[in-house]
Amino acid sequence: MSTHPLAPDLILTHGRIYTLNPQQPWAEAVAIRDAHIIALGSSEAMRALASPATRTLHLGGRLVLPGLCDAHIHLHEWSLNLARPQLAAARSLADMLDRIRTHAQRQPADAWITCQGWNESWWGATDFPTAADLDSAAGPHQALLCYRSDMHIAVANHAALARAGITAATPDPPGGLIDRDAHGRPTGVLRELAIGLVSQHVPPPTVADLTHALSAAFTALHQLGITAVHDQRIKDGSDGPRMLAALSRLRDVQQLPLRVHCNIAAHQLPALAALGLRSGFGDDTLRLGHLKVFADGSLGSRTAWMLAPFAATDPSAPAATGLSVTPPEQMAVEFQQAQLLGFPISVHAIGDRANRTVLDIFAELRDRHPALPIPHRIEHAQTLDAADIPRFAALGITASVQPIHLLDDRDTADHYLGARTATTYAFHSLLASGARLAFGSDAPVADPNPFLGLTAALTRNRPGDARGPWHANEQIHLPAALRAYTASAAEAAGWQTTIGSLAPGRRADLIVLDRDLFALAHDPAQAAAIAETQVLLTLMDGQIVYRHPVGDFGAA
Repeated sequence: MSTHPLAPDLILTHGRIYTLNPQQPWAEAVAIRDAHIIALGSSEAMRALASPATRTLHLGGRLVLPGLCDAHIHLHEWSLNLARPQLAAARSLADMLDRIRTHAQRQPADAWITCQGWNESWWGATDFPTAADLDSAAGPHQALLCYRSDMHIAVANHAALARAGITAATPDPPGGLIDRDAHGRPTGVLRELAIGLVSQHVPPPTVADLTHALSAAFTALHQLGITAVHDQRIKDGSDGPRMLAALSRLRDVQQLPLRVHCNIAAHQLPALAALGLRSGFGDDTLRLGHLKVFADGSLGSRTAWMLAPFAATDPSAPAATGLSVTPPEQMAVEFQQAQLLGFPISVHAIGDRANRTVLDIFAELRDRHPALPIPHRIEHAQTLDAADIPRFAALGITASVQPIHLLDDRDTADHYLGARTATTYAFHSLLASGARLAFGSDAPVADPNPFLGLTAALTRNRPGDARGPWHANEQIHLPAALRAYTASAAEAAGWQTTIGSLAPGRRADLIVLDRDLFALAHDPAQAAAIAETQVLLTLMDGQIVYRHPVGDFGAA
């Protein structure tokens, strides 16, 4: 046993460590000191580094991975939603209303109530809830605003419409639509930036409320093996400054057990310019990330910007090709301003026309300006024209995608896009072209559980769905999927020398699992069991931040 003063603080032995480091892909044990990995190798070699003060844990042959990174999460909204009605599980309109009603009955008679997560496609429906529907779930003076799962549509009850002053005479705002009935009266359904007409009247959370919500969120993420996130912004929302302030306060008192790459909304560009801030400002725990821009809406709300119209549900309705939420000429200006300020750009683009337009602007930007250290990226890259797939690699653009969405969108996409779904969620094609994939969840739009995302990427099928894989040619293999949650996600944020792989000098962020994902992925009949994976141990900076109650790790 070593008596060297720089002996490890902690050694994990007898594991199956998948390092994501091509120079040493697998190891049996890892030694950690002062928040960093100092060595990997055999159990015997690592134990030889120990001093009497070194703590050792025997992993019993369990699989070890680098800490996972959710490359697309709305941390502010997801954290607050943990204490709100859980609408994602609602399987009918009546179920949704019952969940809201139970919550509303515990709130003050004149409260503002917000919630998120409903998805009519899970009900076998195409119609959205209306203000009249919501009125039955809340008191007459309770203002209710309920976001669809994708957060690109919300429905408000009549109390909320009244507080916002929305009437038949209210015009549609730029980049938004107010749905109206045959008489021109608002139905309560608000699309894209029209949501802001109501949401701006919702009181913001208090500092105490947000701090409490974040504490619960950290615990929940650690249970899922997530040690880092790329925190996204809401279009023209006020969540950004509020969230950065809350995270900074927690960082100052050493209560931020999560690495956060914090994006900035495009409308904050003047503030960034005035302060002279640049991407990367901060440290290995909390740092400024990309500038977030929105090109279009979503598939489920039919506001994705498409090259060809959606299939019509009403033959008498005009052909719909979605919305350009930010005009291309405005995006071009914002891209250039961000680049000059040292900020890489993160663009929400769902439709094939939105993605092509954004790629065109990135191509123009590349010709005028040198590349930044952190790559530009497109969020979702959901529906692509086949000719645009190779352009991600050619332009060095990260495809930040969410495989769990394909499970939610399968039926909707088939209904509205038909044959165009052949290049929807084209993960294999993107990888084959040389593109960098970074995986995330888009929580609270979808469940942040990365093992659900892994399963979706591998199987492209809902559990128990007899139809089998959706466009099976776009399935990818486990090593590529794990890289998208680790090394590639780290590269997408400029963290490639800090996290994403297990190697000497890297931060000691790692997780221990209850099952061998490689054995399951090797057998197609068992691949779906990856979704049931439990994390037994989560370490950040070499400290145990989560330990499963049944995890048994004896001294080695």
